[in-house]
Amino acid sequence: MRLLTHRWIVASSITLGLLFAASNAAAEGVTLNITCGDGSSNDPCLDAVQEWEKRTGNQVNFVSLPSSANEKLSLYQQLLSAGSSDLDVILIDTTWAGILDAHLSDLNTLLPGDLGSGQFENTINNNTVEGRIKALPAYVDSSLLFYRKDLLDKYHREVPKNWDEMEETAAYIQQQERQAGNRIWGYVFQGKSYEGLTCNLLEWTASEGGGVLINEDGQPEVDTPALRRSLERARGWIGGISPQGALSYEEEQSRGVFQSGNSVFMRNWSYAWALAQNPSSPVRGKIGVAPMPAGETGTHRSTLGGWSVAVPRYSTHQKEAADLVALISSKEEQKKRALKLSFMPSYTDLYKDPDILKALPYFAYVQTAVEEAIVRPASVVKTLYPRYTNSIFNRTHSVLGGETSVDDAISRLERDMTRLVRRAEIAAPKDSD
Repeated sequence: MRLLTHRWIVASSITLGLLFAASNAAAEGVTLNITCGDGSSNDPCLDAVQEWEKRTGNQVNFVSLPSSANEKLSLYQQLLSAGSSDLDVILIDTTWAGILDAHLSDLNTLLPGDLGSGQFENTINNNTVEGRIKALPAYVDSSLLFYRKDLLDKYHREVPKNWDEMEETAAYIQQQERQAGNRIWGYVFQGKSYEGLTCNLLEWTASEGGGVLINEDGQPEVDTPALRRSLERARGWIGGISPQGALSYEEEQSRGVFQSGNSVFMRNWSYAWALAQNPSSPVRGKIGVAPMPAGETGTHRSTLGGWSVAVPRYSTHQKEAADLVALISSKEEQKKRALKLSFMPSYTDLYKDPDILKALPYFAYVQTAVEEAIVRPASVVKTLYPRYTNSIFNRTHSVLGGETSVDDAISRLERDMTRLVRRAEIAAPKDSD
């Protein structure tokens, strides 16, 4: 039986320690190593793991990974490209099934039944590569607009339906509160140069009637009025209704500002609700949730998010790992996850579940948000998705930080997308550079 100890892995010029929790396996059974959280009470897989250990007599070690999705993916690619058998079950982002395809087992061959039955079609499709299901959802997600309902009530303001209303309300309340001596911001979001900023940019653009910069035919579609409006609008937030520090915010930094009572509005994922409502939260009972603001089209658009569990094909415990994946992704466990952590389930009928609606009333409308969510084009650009998203978040960040003009950023994005399409050979006919 393997006994995993301290290992050090170098990725992207950063030395990262991966602490493999070591424990002796029982005389019978196996020990699986899983990268779904850290085994804490807020771990999305903890309850399922404990149930599985009790049911099977096997053991599970939680593997600690960096919080950044980009760094997680880099480490996965290093380990799996080396054919490492150290990982048995891995948690992957909704865009990674195509990127890691060659390294993941086909769950159709390991598990019985119709694996996608009753679940959001777009989520299952994202986890399917050429008919092979490479992962099953632990939970899905779509972005939401969190707001301070106590402040909106105080200043007799409605929940904003579009970006113009959000900006005006954010600026007004920010000004009034600061005059009263309260240091508060109007809006916080994920402005760091990473995947979260790609999600934000795609939402801004889609709400204005634009696309994901590469259309369904695999052709670049970049220089649009929607993208231009989006970049110009967001650039105006920095130093206005959003702090300069937002340029370094990921989800947790945004939540920290909002949950400490220092922002009127916040863009984040559903997990933030449960944390903002915990007994020690300064904004407990003071917040509400709404769809993301609409643009000129009047359409509310969110990015499809969420995380799924997969079995690396190098695991020496394929059967046991797939069995654990099935439990983690089951309807029963996803309901528990929703009630405990406010994570969105992939099973559509749970959005009508009385227990869930009582605890999370905003779930009454988020099903539509997930069904109509923006799907990042991982299935189109395949293994080149990292190039796609790196271009978007780097170019967007340079505009927000005042380093690049909107015109220059759009020009560079168009060049990047054209090169990517040619390299991926998803455009036909293939023309010369």
